[in-house]
Amino acid sequence: MKIFNLFELTEKLQIMDVGAAAINEIPIYKRLFDLNIANLSLFDGDERQIGKIQDTYGNDNVKIFNIFLFDGNIHNIYLCHPNSGMTSLLKPKKEALKFFNGFNKFGKVESVKKIKTTKLDDISELNDIDFIKLDTQGAELEILKNGSRILKNCLAIQLEVSFINLYEKQPTFGDIDLYLRSIGFVPHCFLRLKRWSIAPTIFDGNIRKPGNQLLESDIVYIKDPISLDSLTDIHLEKFVVLSHYCFNSVDLSVYLLIEMEKRGLVNNDGYKEYIDNLDSLN
Repeated sequence: MKIFNLFELTEKLQIMDVGAAAINEIPIYKRLFDLNIANLSLFDGDERQIGKIQDTYGNDNVKIFNIFLFDGNIHNIYLCHPNSGMTSLLKPKKEALKFFNGFNKFGKVESVKKIKTTKLDDISELNDIDFIKLDTQGAELEILKNGSRILKNCLAIQLEVSFINLYEKQPTFGDIDLYLRSIGFVPHCFLRLKRWSIAPTIFDGNIRKPGNQLLESDIVYIKDPISLDSLTDIHLEKFVVLSHYCFNSVDLSVYLLIEMEKRGLVNNDGYKEYIDNLDSLN
């Protein structure tokens, strides 16, 4: 496919979504899927979610894995209502649930089961992943630590971070940030910042109307853009596609296109053509 009328994409992007339950969310990689320039690998260990995932993404370019990614050991899975989005390998923290309006209900555990988890690096069907999205209710860091082979050439990671942890032994935002920086990623953007009201105060009779307290956010980390010389030409192509279609980051896209110019991958002043044609590209 011709990208921005500037270059041909050499190969499809490889997208991985862990905790892919389709609950009131349009993933930021959907445009790549619609354009048929990405293959998806979708993971969700909760079998109650698989039917909806199949209905949403049923396609030849999709692989669906009904497994729990973690450290490869046996753990409890704390099953909450399938629409709550709070089923987790970590036990909900009662004190934190009580702090926020409604979370005693959202985080109510309906049953507990023993399950065998799988390390990301042990998924033989996967090779390099270009973009990974993680929403696993506190398991994100352990999944990443057990995926160094898969993530070796990853360009960007979207994950949910909590500002007040809702689960026992859940890594903090700081823990996650330190680890991702240690393997060559830097924060790029917050996709959404969720606040929530503190119990018992309820605004306008709506528990979802927030006060100031931060709850959680989706954040995108990208391969350190100061070190583009570590990227292959193909990875650079994919990086600019992710930047434009997934992150809506015009300035990052321009920065990457200038590097592509230096390598002779696009014509001189290609980044100016990109800027001039933004309206039609969007």
